[in-house]
Amino acid sequence: MSQLNRREFLLTGALAGAAVTAGCASSPPSVPAKSFGGIIDTHTHFYDPRRPQGVPWPPQDDPVLYRPVLPAEYRDLARPHGVVGTVVVEASPWVEDNQWLLDQAARDPFIVGVVGNLRPGEPDFAGHLKRFARNPLFRGIRIGNDSLQQAKPGSKVFEDLGRLVDHDLALDVLIPPDQLPTAAQLGRDIPPLRIVVDHCANAPVGDRPPNDWFGGLAAGHYADNLSIKVSGLVEGTGVRGGKAPTDPAHYLKVIDWLWRPFGEDRLIYGSNWPVCTHFASYATVQQIVESFFAGKGDRVASKYFRENAAKVYKFVKR
Repeated sequence: MSQLNRREFLLTGALAGAAVTAGCASSPPSVPAKSFGGIIDTHTHFYDPRRPQGVPWPPQDDPVLYRPVLPAEYRDLARPHGVVGTVVVEASPWVEDNQWLLDQAARDPFIVGVVGNLRPGEPDFAGHLKRFARNPLFRGIRIGNDSLQQAKPGSKVFEDLGRLVDHDLALDVLIPPDQLPTAAQLGRDIPPLRIVVDHCANAPVGDRPPNDWFGGLAAGHYADNLSIKVSGLVEGTGVRGGKAPTDPAHYLKVIDWLWRPFGEDRLIYGSNWPVCTHFASYATVQQIVESFFAGKGDRVASKYFRENAAKVYKFVKR
């Protein structure tokens, strides 16, 4: 198959399996989490506004998120759903909050890894990275769209992202849909760097994503080191107040679009808790993806809910 025809297939192929999966929506199959050691949720946030220094995020005017959000609450919430651990993503830009999260992880074995927040291109990046990388629970960093845009070969940002490879760390990217091709290009420019695109590249759910998103999916197919978190789906509806659609069929098309180019080896589970609670319950978030991936069989479910994350983040078994 030519490259052009292959891309056309990836982007415009009929949703052949959609009807089968949609048929499971009323009573989705359960994930046999115990058979593969349990689910790892690769996207949670912890913070405590009661600290003397407070927190830079979330804002004080957010009545849902502005409160102490700590590992014990999440553990009690997630365990009944087969979750046995989480990779926490640092949303705070304060350097020392990376250490605060690592301290939380040291006290609670439910945290299997931390994705920190450091800004590549800054003079002290290399020193901070070396410091935190000494801790085996530190499994990577996350950058935003501005840093991704600056990560051109020969730039200081590009050089600093190469340092992640030296420390065997992963890179999360938080980007809008039209920047997915840029993330794929970075994957081609630094082949050893394990890259995870968060939240389906923030594709809208219910509307057709922009053409650049589809082009990015096709480009990402050819960047073997690029994975995508099938997370942020309820957020993609834009329906707040905990009223996002609960029927998994509502999300099927977006998940299937991701499945076609990335398949069973490069899609990863993340809840985005507690941010997701603005839109839906934790149970709903997991049920949406369960209905798709459990329908693909036990082997695929185990990859999506645990094994693919283990390959990317190389988290510590605790």
